[in-house]
Amino acid sequence: MNAQNSFSQGVKSMEEESFTEALLDFKKVSEENDNYWKAQEYIGDIYAQQEKWDEAVEVYEELVETFPQSATYNFKYGGALGMKALTLSKMQAAFYISDIKLYLKKAAELDPNHIEARWALTKLYMQLPGILGGSTATSYEYTEQLLKISPVDGWLSKGYVANEDEDYKAAENYYKKALEIGGSVICYKELIQLYEEKLDQQEEAQQLIKEAKEKHPTQNWTKN
Repeated sequence: MNAQNSFSQGVKSMEEESFTEALLDFKKVSEENDNYWKAQEYIGDIYAQQEKWDEAVEVYEELVETFPQSATYNFKYGGALGMKALTLSKMQAAFYISDIKLYLKKAAELDPNHIEARWALTKLYMQLPGILGGSTATSYEYTEQLLKISPVDGWLSKGYVANEDEDYKAAENYYKKALEIGGSVICYKELIQLYEEKLDQQEEAQQLIKEAKEKHPTQNWTKN
């Protein structure tokens, strides 16, 4: 199988979620091939899907070094570093924080409409302790950016921050706004979970579940 066929077969295997076969195919694509770098991105994506963060970081790092102005590669590299940091002790993870911030911020700067990077930054600043730069105010800054790009993501992210900050009434208000605009499964789930777990408003939760079932009948609304 030549390199071009290897790439095509790799894409086909990816679509079929046969990731082990896809990885083998993409690794056969040579540097001379026009699809080499795309194959490398797929390799990184497969490692990420398999939660092999060391390998994913290595691949994405090379992509960022080769294409430093790519928002996608900066986001994937920063994200993989973040996931790797989660597997380490707090002391070890602290050494990765500055790079995680750097590459996620660069992705957001390179692409003013990059939703995933802004979501990642929103969550990062909420999860970090203050001594490492964690800040509710900074998280809210990214939710404002999200609000301008995608109102549903903006209100959902504000709900997330308020929820993490234990301001549950504010979270309820934000999630209601997201639900009003979006009406998606995730909008319903976030508000239902808030009612059930944080506000102890079981009647409101049940009413919302009933509404959700009517709007999204194929979705399983039974609590696991």
